[in-house]
Amino acid sequence: MTDEQLQAWIEQISLRSFGVPFRHQARFNSRLRTTGGRYFMKSHHIEINPAQLATYGEEEVERIIKHELCHYHLHLAGRGYQHRDADFKALLQKVGGSRYCHSLPGSKQRKVLPHRYKLVCTECGMEYLRKRRVDPNRYRCGKCAGRLRLYTLSGG
Repeated sequence: MTDEQLQAWIEQISLRSFGVPFRHQARFNSRLRTTGGRYFMKSHHIEINPAQLATYGEEEVERIIKHELCHYHLHLAGRGYQHRDADFKALLQKVGGSRYCHSLPGSKQRKVLPHRYKLVCTECGMEYLRKRRVDPNRYRCGKCAGRLRLYTLSGG
């Protein structure tokens, strides 16, 4: 699929699903690695990852396009266009866009760190597991406001 075909496809989806035309530029960007697409707030352009199309097909990429068009139309309308906004979530649900794109095969998975530290309240015994070392003197227990003591867990 060419950039021109992508442009026409996005314009068609915008009219069919949103009832509003897409008046900016759309293109493929093969440098995208961790995302299916992105919307640029300054230029209002949309980029789509061509690897998503090659791997998962047109149906999945259409959901990604709807996701980016939600950002586009809400931003231009002056409404909540960010992932956390209720307007965005409601419109995404209404048009059937994807909340997250599938990860590509061969992409690196994020390394999950084990819990290596434990903070224990000296007053009530509440325990807080941490993956990174923190200074216990900077924090207090969330339950009773008691002092915390830091322990290093073995096997991590």
